[in-house]
Amino acid sequence: MTRLRLASTTLVLVLGLASCEGFREAMTAHVDVVARAGSQELTVDKLAEMMGPTDVPLQPEAVRTLAQLWVNYQLLGHAGALGDSLHDPKTADAAMWSTLAQQRMQTLYETISKQWATPLDPSTFEQRYNDGELLAASHILLAKQPEGISATANDSIKREAERIARTVTSATFASVARARSEDPGSKDRGGDYGVFAPGTMVPEFDAGIRSVRPGGISQVVETQYGYHIIRRSTYDEIKDKFAEEIAKTGNFAAESTYFADIEKAANVQVKSSAMKMVKAIAEDVDAYREDKSVIATSRTGSLTAARMAKWMGAFPPQSRIRQQVAQAPDSILDGFVKSIMRNELLLHTADSAKIDVDSTEKENVRQAFYNGALRTMTALNLAPSQLREAPEGGEDAEARQRLAATRISEYMTRLLRNEVDFVQVPEPLVVVLREKYESRVVPAGVDRVLAAATKLRAAADSAANAALPPTSVPMPDPAAPAGDTKRP
Repeated sequence: MTRLRLASTTLVLVLGLASCEGFREAMTAHVDVVARAGSQELTVDKLAEMMGPTDVPLQPEAVRTLAQLWVNYQLLGHAGALGDSLHDPKTADAAMWSTLAQQRMQTLYETISKQWATPLDPSTFEQRYNDGELLAASHILLAKQPEGISATANDSIKREAERIARTVTSATFASVARARSEDPGSKDRGGDYGVFAPGTMVPEFDAGIRSVRPGGISQVVETQYGYHIIRRSTYDEIKDKFAEEIAKTGNFAAESTYFADIEKAANVQVKSSAMKMVKAIAEDVDAYREDKSVIATSRTGSLTAARMAKWMGAFPPQSRIRQQVAQAPDSILDGFVKSIMRNELLLHTADSAKIDVDSTEKENVRQAFYNGALRTMTALNLAPSQLREAPEGGEDAEARQRLAATRISEYMTRLLRNEVDFVQVPEPLVVVLREKYESRVVPAGVDRVLAAATKLRAAADSAANAALPPTSVPMPDPAAPAGDTKRP
């Protein structure tokens, strides 16, 4: 009886430990594996061998990035080996969720924004413009010299700006701006900045506009950029643009009020721990794709780390959102989290209103996914037909998987040597591959790769240095006394 009780206690302890992620990894992960995808494993030695002789930074982030890239390629090869072209409506809809979500939110926005429209009285526009509700101006800029240049240089530039201000007129302003202004953004338009809201420009520039009546030309205005001569546009010159911008201004105010109201009604609350979590997600989206930790709450539901990772991944790489989030102060991140939560609230409202994407447009979105998936597979030589028709592939699925793995290994080795072009696996494709097939990056393997790659690179550097010819530059003998010119 005592033995049975002891055995039961031991079983409970083992089951409890087995439920822990760290213990499970320790019990099941090979110590030499850094990533798994489908039926393939990436060993520590293999990734270290890829990195060692290259210029890839020996940093944990670089190792994780390469491991995740390997996972993306292997899952794509796994799909190709199984004959899965991912040509399926449900798969496409899951992959393109953010595109479809944007279209649903746009439809909702167009519907609710009609309620914001307020009648505008054009008879009041000229007075509103003259009162400075919106500003419009052209300018001629003579740029300051950089710091460190003598003060007399900038004094000379300022005197030239003052001379132009005395001689330029409304009739000649545009031509002088084209000839003399050093503002590349406006000189080709005769210095014209169009219509804009107060506060858009630096304070000195706004003050310079307001210092004259419409049609007038200011004295020289100094800002951090240099010396400006400013002409305030007349209402007749900008009346069409003014009407357009004043309508936008009203819509913007109504929109801000609407979003503030829905956030208040939903009782949006951002967790105190959210900022640290959001930065971590920005640095490693893949690590949080299944994390259920709550970042923010509302009456309609919670925003989890996994959902934030999904939104974060949906931003195009060129937006550099992840880099900006990783470096942003908490005050900015709070607004970022609320903007994502706002999207969630809008999608919830769209669901309630039964707003869906038009069937024709949805089919276009699906076709874009199908084409992108096939294009990526083909670029890596992993399309089902490319694997099936190869002599090493054929009709045997396991043979096709081995062929795909070999091609990926060869491609990544050449990629790190800058011998082939980089093939990006689009985020929509990453999403469905990760959800459809098993994969993971083993955190403990990252450190082991880094250590092994560091040793390999050090050995390679030593070998390269040893192979260098002796220098022809005379070197002093370190054992010689000071002043001795004896050479080895």
